[in-house]
Amino acid sequence: MKQITVKVSGHDPRVYPLGTPASEIFSDIDPSLAKHAVAVKVNGEVRDWNRSVEEDAELEVITTDSEEGHDILLHSTAHLMAQAVKELMPTTKITIGPTIENRFYYDFDVDTPFTDKDIKNIQGRMREIAKMNFQVKRQVLTKEEAYKIFNELDEDYKLEIIDDIEDGIPITTYSQGDFIDLCRGPHLPSTGVIKHFRLLNTAGAYWRGDENNKMLQRIYGTAFYTKDGLKSYLTLLEQAKKNDHRKLGKALDLFLFSPLSPGNPFFLPNGTIVYNELLKFLRELYQEYGYQEVISPQMYDIELWKRSGHWELFQEYMYKIEMNDKVMGMKPMNCPGHTIIYSSSLRSYRDLPFRIADFGRLHRFERAGVLSGLTRVRSFIVDDAHIFCTIDQIESEMESLLKMIKRIYDVFDFFDFKVSLSTRPDKALGDKIIWEKAETILHNTLKHFEIDYSVDQGEGAFYGPKIDFFVKDALRRSHQLGTIQLDFTLPERFNLLYVASDGSEKRPVMIHRAILGSIERFFGVYLEHCGGDFPLWLAPIQIIILPVSEKSTTYSKEIFQKLKTAGLRVKLDNRQEKIGAKIRQAELKKINIMLIIGEREKDDGTVSVRRRFEGDLGQQNIDNLIPELLQEIKERRRTIKSQK
Repeated sequence: MKQITVKVSGHDPRVYPLGTPASEIFSDIDPSLAKHAVAVKVNGEVRDWNRSVEEDAELEVITTDSEEGHDILLHSTAHLMAQAVKELMPTTKITIGPTIENRFYYDFDVDTPFTDKDIKNIQGRMREIAKMNFQVKRQVLTKEEAYKIFNELDEDYKLEIIDDIEDGIPITTYSQGDFIDLCRGPHLPSTGVIKHFRLLNTAGAYWRGDENNKMLQRIYGTAFYTKDGLKSYLTLLEQAKKNDHRKLGKALDLFLFSPLSPGNPFFLPNGTIVYNELLKFLRELYQEYGYQEVISPQMYDIELWKRSGHWELFQEYMYKIEMNDKVMGMKPMNCPGHTIIYSSSLRSYRDLPFRIADFGRLHRFERAGVLSGLTRVRSFIVDDAHIFCTIDQIESEMESLLKMIKRIYDVFDFFDFKVSLSTRPDKALGDKIIWEKAETILHNTLKHFEIDYSVDQGEGAFYGPKIDFFVKDALRRSHQLGTIQLDFTLPERFNLLYVASDGSEKRPVMIHRAILGSIERFFGVYLEHCGGDFPLWLAPIQIIILPVSEKSTTYSKEIFQKLKTAGLRVKLDNRQEKIGAKIRQAELKKINIMLIIGEREKDDGTVSVRRRFEGDLGQQNIDNLIPELLQEIKERRRTIKSQK
């Protein structure tokens, strides 16, 4: 009998018969490791807990308290939901059911949209199936075998997926009871493990995201291994509804949308202040980090886009304009235009690195079905920059970028961020040796800064490896903001050169870099992150003056003028309302500082200060208060709420 050698961390290697299930191996080596296990890693690949081990391997247990373990639970619950739908509505056709951040969904082809009663019945049936504790069985099939099974089940969408799979590639299915689904896995060992879940909402979704295809019905849900985990997440969802940036945008007079310009936000005076303060902050850092700001055109002849590769790969997202028998393309990104700026003069190695930043407006045609407030728009600005440098300068530029990114995210309270490094894909341009050097530089830079990161093998851009930054907001949701990409392709396509120290001509490397990403999207993400409680430096109205009565109006106007002269954004509420009503209105508008002025304050030459999250701070002299506030703004201190 053939044997395999397996190694589990902390234990000596052991030998087992070929095909021994991972669960049996762990039970033999250390039963305590199997206590909360739901799956296993075999040489780094996540597999089913009961799947046989067919090679010498290093094994690692995946437990219920890991992200990978949670993802498997979500995926298995999606299958449980699909099984319940098929049992309750047998004519339904199933499509796909992936996992997303802390949730899952499954798309169904049904005659009519799901009702609240349907969702309640589906959830009830899911609980019944879970209690039956069906074993989840994995099966490897040929393409022909899989096609036969799903053809007999009349599952047209599954057949379409099978048709897209290359001949000769094994296909896996997972079954539980009478239900079978086309799936790569892995899954939980049995349905009985699934105990704490909730179906959340329904939505329409086009098959494969194409509006030319049939509209399907999607059900979203979530699941956790513990009751408390589910309860905590549902509480966060309720808070997320309150913090929806579209609701906050309307309540705080920040922005609006019109059907006359779908996907293009109108920023109102308050929102424009926030928007411009974000750009001001970035511009200050650009000065410090050696960037030069440029302005590039909105439209280019399509010859530029053909040369860059965007016409071939990105045309469906571009706006085109026909002018004098010429076709022009509105720019969806700045990089091709920046190559023109670089090549506008002869560059020497002494000119490098050459860093240029551009806040030019970009335009991309996003389908109507994916537009979503500020987080998915058709017109936007990116804190976009490109660095042209030598290969030997990549490492120092990366270090500078990582410092800049951490500094910016700290200002916005995004302390918990994750980093992923994407390496060379199968279809890539450029010399493998240069790719390997670039990837090594990125690895070394991240290690030098002691940044934990994951590696996405083969997920780099076709022109070079990249690093992506994912932040967690106050509601523990993940958002991809920053990206750094090394590009060897555009310098080649546009024949970019510099004169080296030995007089020869060499090709520069182009680093694409964004930190906040789309300013519109960041605005929406940050608005939900802070719940509309902007720090003082970002607040549209930093201070509101609330006279108690007409008797203190004249003094209030004097205070107003002092604050305005000092450069603070201040408002005077002179309405003939009771002071309690004025305070409540200011609270609703989330104004950071209230200065309450009555006869006592007028006589003492002071103001009564009230701050959000701190309450009443007593009477203060305005001449002492102003420099304190200006210093807080200069330092861009975070909100009091987030510091607690």
